[in-house]
Amino acid sequence: MIDQYATAQRGPTPTGPTSPCRGSRLPVRADAVKFLVLVVVFVCAACGLVYELELVALGSYLIGDSVTQASVVLSVMVFAMGIGSLLAKRLRTRAAVGFGLVESVLALVGGMSALALYASFAWLGESRGAIVAFSLAIGVLTGAEIPLLMTLIQRVSRQDAGAAVADLFAADYVGALVGGLAFPFLLLPWLGQLTAAMVTGGVNVVAGGALVLWLFGRDLSPRARWLLLTANVVVLAVLAVAAATVGDFERAARSAVYGPGVRVAVHTSSQEIVLTGGARGPLDLYLDGRLRVSGRDEYRYDEGLVHPAMAGPHARVLILGGGDGLAAREALTYRDVASVTVVDIDGEVEHLAREDPALSALNAHAYRDPRLHAVVGDAFTWLRRAVRTGGDGRFDVIVSDLPNPGITSSAKLYSQEFYGLAARALAPGGRLVVHGASPAADPRAFWTVDATVRAAGFRTAPYRVPGPADGFASGPDRTKRVGRDTARQDWGFLLAARGGTAPVPRLAADAPKLRSLDPAGLRADALAAARARPRWAAGLPPSTLVHPRYGE
Repeated sequence: MIDQYATAQRGPTPTGPTSPCRGSRLPVRADAVKFLVLVVVFVCAACGLVYELELVALGSYLIGDSVTQASVVLSVMVFAMGIGSLLAKRLRTRAAVGFGLVESVLALVGGMSALALYASFAWLGESRGAIVAFSLAIGVLTGAEIPLLMTLIQRVSRQDAGAAVADLFAADYVGALVGGLAFPFLLLPWLGQLTAAMVTGGVNVVAGGALVLWLFGRDLSPRARWLLLTANVVVLAVLAVAAATVGDFERAARSAVYGPGVRVAVHTSSQEIVLTGGARGPLDLYLDGRLRVSGRDEYRYDEGLVHPAMAGPHARVLILGGGDGLAAREALTYRDVASVTVVDIDGEVEHLAREDPALSALNAHAYRDPRLHAVVGDAFTWLRRAVRTGGDGRFDVIVSDLPNPGITSSAKLYSQEFYGLAARALAPGGRLVVHGASPAADPRAFWTVDATVRAAGFRTAPYRVPGPADGFASGPDRTKRVGRDTARQDWGFLLAARGGTAPVPRLAADAPKLRSLDPAGLRADALAAARARPRWAAGLPPSTLVHPRYGE
């Protein structure tokens, strides 16, 4: 963090090796003061990194595209830190009171940032501007810290600027390490996004206030002491009240986003899961505020995804994603299916699919079927292990039921390497079916998926399934929010097989009676998708782990 502070101010040079500057009145020895200042640098660095990670995580959850959000937050904050270090020049003559006020404002802004971003998302439907504003404000305040602390530390000990900067660097970097590890492993799972930010703000203001009011309080005027004390008490009170009422706030925000019918709301390490309806109306499942499953139309998506791949050998089925159990429901309708393996990264989705009355009823209690084997884990990692060890054998059908491709954590699940692993996991004559983006709404992404699958050695056949005519279609699309897009959507799929001719999307002879698919309609939709292939699609490069193409 403080590599942005190479221009930190040198301040006056003391005359004794460990003696305070003339005029300083310290409650402890100068070497102890220096140590305590470095402790505060450590704490402030940890808090600053937590604020930074909060913004990145919330940006990814609320907006999507984690790479873009991380790039925006980090670049804006680093730029703002440079501005803050320059502005700190004006506070050099009053470094103690300036640092105290900076920490009070930083604790308030950083501690309330997560709540403000969530409120912006819930009631305004947009949080990009808020993320940039908070990144800028936190960066400016963080950038002012080290120059002021450098001035304070040089007031109490004889130390040249190079040695002082080295000490500050060391304390800052170690603090950043602790804050970076505490956020995902301690704060986020124990406290959640909102409360974690508030607790961090409380630690921040206490550390900054204690340093100034105790160690340097004798050098402050009575007015300055009361100003800092009042500011710290007010910030702590605001954070305490916000933390005490965060539950009510979350319920109100969820009602604003999802309506009044929220039954289940769970934060996991991967996402926020919300279930609405189900008792008196259609069930809706949201992941990070995006509609993933709607009881009104989910059968259209799941029937279109699974059944064309079942027209052939289908004794062993692998479903990557699909923790809601709906794709498994469709596969289990075939009597000659011997096993269905579901690999989903979020065990809480599987738990709800198994235990929630409405969701388990919607998936026809698929998790009670002894043929179904559920695995919690990353699909890429699990598939690579299965291919290397051969312990899970080969599959007749692999169903890729994953979030839409994009420059996010899901990009690797739409890469050439991933499909290469899938090819090795398929039995001879097996088929892979992939949910891609909508060929009408996002043709470049859809045909990039096609190019990537073909680059892994598959022959492909595109097809589409129309969504409902009366509004937004549910499905693994993490880029749109319910109620924000009412245009008719369609789903794009790719049926793939190795060797011979390209597979033909059709229904198996023993397929059950379906509500949305019939042989003639599927044939027509497959023909329409093939004819809609644009000329430029032939030149699209595949997406790889080191060069994801979906954001181009």
